[in-house]
Amino acid sequence: MIISAKKFFSRLILLSCFLAVPFLCFYISSHYSVKTSVQTDPVTVVIKSGTSSYDIANQLADAGVIQHPWLFFAGYWLTGSKKPLIAGEYSFNQSESCWEVLQHIQAGRVVIRKLTVPEGWTVGQVMVALQQIDCLTGQITKEPPEGSLLPDTYLYVYGDSRQEIINRMMMAMSQQLKQLWAQRQSDNLNVQTPEAAVVLASIVEKETGIPEERARIAGVFLNRLRLGMPLQSDPTVIYALTLGKKPLDRSLTRGDLSINSVYNTYKINGLPPHPIACPGIQALKAVLNPVLSRDLYFVANGTGGHSFSETLEQHNHYVSKWRQFNRQIINANAKKS
Repeated sequence: MIISAKKFFSRLILLSCFLAVPFLCFYISSHYSVKTSVQTDPVTVVIKSGTSSYDIANQLADAGVIQHPWLFFAGYWLTGSKKPLIAGEYSFNQSESCWEVLQHIQAGRVVIRKLTVPEGWTVGQVMVALQQIDCLTGQITKEPPEGSLLPDTYLYVYGDSRQEIINRMMMAMSQQLKQLWAQRQSDNLNVQTPEAAVVLASIVEKETGIPEERARIAGVFLNRLRLGMPLQSDPTVIYALTLGKKPLDRSLTRGDLSINSVYNTYKINGLPPHPIACPGIQALKAVLNPVLSRDLYFVANGTGGHSFSETLEQHNHYVSKWRQFNRQIINANAKKS
């Protein structure tokens, strides 16, 4: 049987293609597991939603994650994978092969970021921190009430909304408060509602940075509330002056203690109308499970802590020691300068 030259070359081309496909598959598979990055340091790439696999391959090559975009693209389709390429922010290290990069993206192993809200921050400070994170989206539609956000470390990813993170903080505070209120110490507790507990906890939070003192300071304030005495807390005066928008860049003066404000506990009896900051879990626990004592006063002792007193006479003695300590510090600084 004689085959025409045209048919011969057609069959030759078909045979070549037939043989080339497995060879191509072998070539791709053998190179797909080989490290292809030209970078020595981790590379961050943001894949936007709706980006095609072809464009993703080119984006990875442009960033130096892979060397050959066609290899990534061809491998993705030849593997017959049904898994989509998930949008997000990714960090690729130098040891990842094309195959590992593909799995990385298909698994959605995006960069996890952290935002830590310290105990005692105001809502205003939290909002400023969120606004400064460029990879978050949207605006906070309504400023949450002071004290309604739980200080903690929150995880987020590229593209998360600021409002969603605020909602998580509010939910965390609500859940913790509900749980702690149910476990509160029942006797000698002069806060009648969870909301009042948050107000007092915010004051305790701002009064001391020493964990061991919180419950004792809470006990002092609860004793004063029970006796109808003003709390006379300096942090409430600072809040009256700044409304939590910024730190006070000076020391309090005697005149500040007389400012007419619903937050100034030198001028009002009882608690301010709302918290002066966002209290942490330990401050809430301190208020709901205080140290039971007869203490009515406390003052800084010069070592970072406080001296506690049951009587005004004893308190005045500690105040005198504190003022003497302060004078020594001022004189020492003056000699240095």
